[in-house]
Amino acid sequence: MQQSMLDAIQQLPEYQQLVKNRSRLAWTLSAIMCSAYFGFILLVAFQPAFFEQIVWGDTITIGFPLGIGLILLAFVLTGIYVYAANRQFDALTQRIREQVHA
Repeated sequence: MQQSMLDAIQQLPEYQQLVKNRSRLAWTLSAIMCSAYFGFILLVAFQPAFFEQIVWGDTITIGFPLGIGLILLAFVLTGIYVYAANRQFDALTQRIREQVHA
């Protein structure tokens, strides 16, 4: 692509909105995941007795469902991003393409 075309695309309000919305969502979801993960690690490091709580049967402690919860959180956050990308970001990208090829 020629530099002039790239510059023209970057000046489009739709492109600026796409970058802004995508960045905001990505940073928000990343902050949620990092907070959950580091919260779990800090809990393990500074309150190991918390993980001695038995929640099921004689052997399943609270750490197991919390760990599974972290994994599921990652899937949910990925799903949120994919949903937003398919619904909002793709529409903005299509409008940008239409303006460029017009």
